[in-house]
Amino acid sequence: MEMFKNLGLNEDLLRGIEELGFSTPTPVQELVIPTALTSTGDIVALAQTGTGKTAAFGLPLLQLIDLTERHVQGLVLCPTRELCVQVAGDLVNYAKFAPKCKVTAVYGGANIETQIRQIKSGVQIIVATPGRLIDLIERGAVNLDQMKRLVLDEADEMLNMGFKDDLDTILASATNKQSVWLFSATMSNEVRAISRNYMTDPIELTTGRRNETNENIEHIYYVCRADDRYSVLKRVVDSHPGIFGLIFCRTKAETKEVAEQMTRDGYNSDALHGDLSQNDRDRVMLRFREGNLQLLIATDVAARGIDVSDITHVINYGLPDDIEVYTHRSGRTGRAGKKGTSITIVTTKYEERIPQIERINRAKFKRLPIPTGVEVCEAQLMQIIKNVHEAEVQHTEIEPYLPAIYEELEELSKEELIKRFASMEFNRFLTYYKDAPDLNPRRKRVEFMGSSSDSRSFSRSNGQQSRLFVNIGEMDGLSKRDFIHLLGDNFNIPNSAIGRVDIKKSYLHFDVDTQFVDRLKSGLQKATFNGRKLRVDDATDSRKEKEVGGGDKKRFNDRFSDKPKPEFGYDKKKKDSKEKDKKRKVW
Repeated sequence: MEMFKNLGLNEDLLRGIEELGFSTPTPVQELVIPTALTSTGDIVALAQTGTGKTAAFGLPLLQLIDLTERHVQGLVLCPTRELCVQVAGDLVNYAKFAPKCKVTAVYGGANIETQIRQIKSGVQIIVATPGRLIDLIERGAVNLDQMKRLVLDEADEMLNMGFKDDLDTILASATNKQSVWLFSATMSNEVRAISRNYMTDPIELTTGRRNETNENIEHIYYVCRADDRYSVLKRVVDSHPGIFGLIFCRTKAETKEVAEQMTRDGYNSDALHGDLSQNDRDRVMLRFREGNLQLLIATDVAARGIDVSDITHVINYGLPDDIEVYTHRSGRTGRAGKKGTSITIVTTKYEERIPQIERINRAKFKRLPIPTGVEVCEAQLMQIIKNVHEAEVQHTEIEPYLPAIYEELEELSKEELIKRFASMEFNRFLTYYKDAPDLNPRRKRVEFMGSSSDSRSFSRSNGQQSRLFVNIGEMDGLSKRDFIHLLGDNFNIPNSAIGRVDIKKSYLHFDVDTQFVDRLKSGLQKATFNGRKLRVDDATDSRKEKEVGGGDKKRFNDRFSDKPKPEFGYDKKKKDSKEKDKKRKVW
C-alpha cells in the first residue's frame, strides 16, 4: 500500500483498494493518478486495455468529489452497458470506506424510472452510456451545469460504435466542466478530433508506444482454406484443453452459426450478440464471469466492455477489417499482468494482412501448423493427467467409500489403473480424431516437365533489378505470397532479391535481381502451374500484351469485340451526342 500512498490517495480510498487486493500500481495508474489529483487541466491517457485504467481515473475522481454536495460532480461515459455496470461497481468498491459518496449507473435496457429515482435521491458520480444519458438530459432528470469532471472511457470504442454525435451533444451540454479526462487504447484521428475540439492543451500521458498491443500477449496465427475454418477452430480449441476464452466473429449471423455448431458438438459455449435481450446478455455474462462458461462467442460490438481478468485465449475467427479492432480484441486477454494468447484463424487469401498488423501494432506474430489429430489427443491426455494431479481430495467425505473402492480395484496394478483412468476421457478424442485429415493448406508448387530446377543457392543482391513478365495471375489462384514462396522453394531466390510484384487477372510483373534472370527464364519455361504452361519474358517486351491481352481490359475488349469499328476517325455515337448537347443548350 505504501506505493499507492505515494501517489497522493487518502486513507479511505487506500483502505478500499487494500481490501480489493491491490498491492502495486500499474504504469498507467502511476502516471495518471498524481497528475489528475494535482492538475485542473485536461488529460489524454493512452494505455492498452487491461492495464488498470478504471482505477487510474476512478480513484482521483472519487477523491476530488465534495461529499457535502449532493449534485452531479463527475461523469464517466462508457461505450457499452456491460462496461458501464462494471465501472460503476468498481467505483463503489473503491469508495467502500467513504460511504457518503454516491455512484449510480445509467444505461439502456434497464428501467429508466428506477434510474431517475436514484439520481434524484442525490448522486455525485454518474456512469453512463451516451444514449441513455441524452435521454435523461432531455427528460430533465440529469443536469450537468455543476458537473466538474468528465471521463471518456474507451473513447476510441465509443467513436467506432457511432457515438460521435452523442458525444458532441453531451460535451456541449457540460458548459461548466473544469476538466476532461480521455482514456483510449488507440489514438485515431477521431479521438484526436475530440481532444482538439473539446479539450484545452491536454496533458498527454502514454504507457508504451501508441497502438501497440500488450507485451504479455503471445500472437499466433493458423492459415487454412476457407471451407476448413470451423474444423480448424475446433482443432485449436481441442488442442488447448484448459482454455477459457473469447471467440470473435465478424457478424451476428456468423456468431449465431458458430455458437450453434459448437453447442451441437458438445462444447461449453454460448453467444453474445446484439439480438439478445438485456436479461439474456446478463445471464450469459454472469455464467462467463463466474467461469461456468468456457467459451464465449461474440461480435466486436457485443464484446466491448467485457473485462474478465482470467481470459486465457482470444480467438479471431477471421481478421477484422480495422487493425485497431484487433488491438481491442487481443486486449481482452493478458490482463492484470497475466499472460495471454491471441489466436487468429486466417484464410490463405488474407494471410498477407498479418504483416500489416505486425507493423502497426508492433506485435510479433508466430505462424503455427494446424494441430494434427495426434497432437490434439496428446494435449488432451496431458490435461487429464494434470487434472488428476491437481485434483483436490475431500479426505473426510471420501473415506467411507475407500474400502469398497479398494476391493473393486484390487486386481489392477498401479500401471493398469493409470491407463484406465486416463483412457476414460482420452478414448473419446482418440475415436473422434482417428484418421483425421491434415488441414494445413499445401503451398502451390511449380511442376517441371523436364529435369528439376537447379536448387543451387545464389549470392546476395547485386543492387540491380530487372522486371519480368509471367503468364499466370489471379485467375490461377495465385497471390503475391504464393509467388514469392514459389521462387524461394523452387529456385532458392531470397526474399530480399525480389522487388515489387504486381499481379493482374491473367499475368503478373515482378522485379528481381539481374543475377537471377537467366536462371528464372530457363527454369520457368520448363514448368507448369496448375496445369498451365509457364512463359517468362522481359516486361518491356510488347509481345506479351499481344499474346495474352496484357494491356488494360479496354484494349483487350476492343481488339476482340464483334462490334464494327468507326472508320477514318468518324464516330456516329459521338456525333449524335454532340447534336443532343446543342439541342439542350437551345432549350
